[in-house]
Amino acid sequence: MKTTLRVLLPVVVLLAACSNPTGQTQAQSVSGAIPDMPAPTKRAPADSASMKLSFSPVVKKAAPAVVNVQSRRVVRQRVDPFWDFFMGGGAPREQVQGSLGSGAIVRADGVIITNHHNIEGIVEGKGDITVQLADRREFPATVLLDDPRADLAVLKIDTKGEKLPVMAIDDQEQLEVGDLVLAMGNPFGVGQTVTNGIVSALARTDVGAADFGSYIQTDAAINPGNSGGPLVDMDGDLVGINTFIISRSGSSSGVGFAIPANVVRQVVGAALGGAHVVVRPWLGVKGQPVTGDIAKSLGMTAPRGVLIAQVYPGSSADRAGLKEGDVILSIDGRPVNDEGGGAFAIGAHKVGDRLPMQIQRNDREQTITVRADAAPETPAKDERAIKGDNPFSGATLVNLSPAVAQELGLDPFLGRGVLVTQIGQGYAMSAGLRPGDFVREINGRPINTVADVASATAGQARNWTVTIERQGQRITARLTL
Repeated sequence: MKTTLRVLLPVVVLLAACSNPTGQTQAQSVSGAIPDMPAPTKRAPADSASMKLSFSPVVKKAAPAVVNVQSRRVVRQRVDPFWDFFMGGGAPREQVQGSLGSGAIVRADGVIITNHHNIEGIVEGKGDITVQLADRREFPATVLLDDPRADLAVLKIDTKGEKLPVMAIDDQEQLEVGDLVLAMGNPFGVGQTVTNGIVSALARTDVGAADFGSYIQTDAAINPGNSGGPLVDMDGDLVGINTFIISRSGSSSGVGFAIPANVVRQVVGAALGGAHVVVRPWLGVKGQPVTGDIAKSLGMTAPRGVLIAQVYPGSSADRAGLKEGDVILSIDGRPVNDEGGGAFAIGAHKVGDRLPMQIQRNDREQTITVRADAAPETPAKDERAIKGDNPFSGATLVNLSPAVAQELGLDPFLGRGVLVTQIGQGYAMSAGLRPGDFVREINGRPINTVADVASATAGQARNWTVTIERQGQRITARLTL
């Protein structure tokens, strides 16, 4: 996530301490049951008196399952900062970057939950991840599943059969504002730390570094390096994963946010089920929060809900019969007051679930049933790495659909076309193509699918005319290879 820092203005801070050290896909929807994982218990503290005197019983239960996560990755940097589209520039060079964060052991055979941004960019042969246990032993880790949308990642270490201390994921805890919580982790690399506070807000969907979230807000001090560490209730169970803060200074003197346990369980369950991508239901609407003026014009007594401006054909909303001008008030009993709230309310369920939705239509409230369907993948993704003597050699392209947009964290209403997702070694790199570019024409031929690109670049040619779309602007360039 990119942020602009200004003096005395609040900023969102991902809680990984990053530095420069010296030196596809299977998809699965997730059920709530995860084998071989501990069930939450209600044993710590022993009594209310001991809790009032000390958080020690809670810490003793939870701390052995808190780990440190260190990653090193190789990144490619451009020498010329003004290198731009089709303008050439210095050749990229590789540089090693590091990240320091925290995590929690959620299964005794070495399954660990942490933040995506702690291990972002790690690919086989281009970086490594090291997990340090509470007893200071270190293990190399592999990534079972990386979920950028929720800013979560599931790691696995080889324990050689040893059973490790674990922390139960308590997604049944009915958190309330004012509940006591502990934030645990390894800030600044100084060793394990614990801070206490209260839950200061719930279901915060109007903040966040990820595009899928309904965060627990806490005033427990969270520092860089706490990222990926657990937010723990007074039973010693995991109720959230610390992920970012909003602060004027960038330090912990702000408010912290944690990913709730039900999302954590969803991601861990997908990883243990063998999936590499979490498939979440998609509502398929575009709208705006109901303001005071809008509420008055609709005859509502108070501003609430989301006014629908657009419904994607074939989406869950479309199949449920939602129309432009409807107001979504709640999904499965969860109030919906912005697009993020609607996305989370349906996305936290399993594909195929049927959920009650309360709406207002023509001055009358009614309840309809929506089926939680996955985002449509039409046209088929058809991801390809282009090869040969052409301007796209080294680029990876996909056909954009709502499913692909959701996977990439893009707006599913962005439209259709051929999207550049990665740039590797080849002509595409020197030509200045970037991830996020749409390919619109090649030598005057309209491009609608990846197959069109493959066909247009199959022949031998020295001169090329290429049109792309970048951030809504069409750019045409003539190249000689």
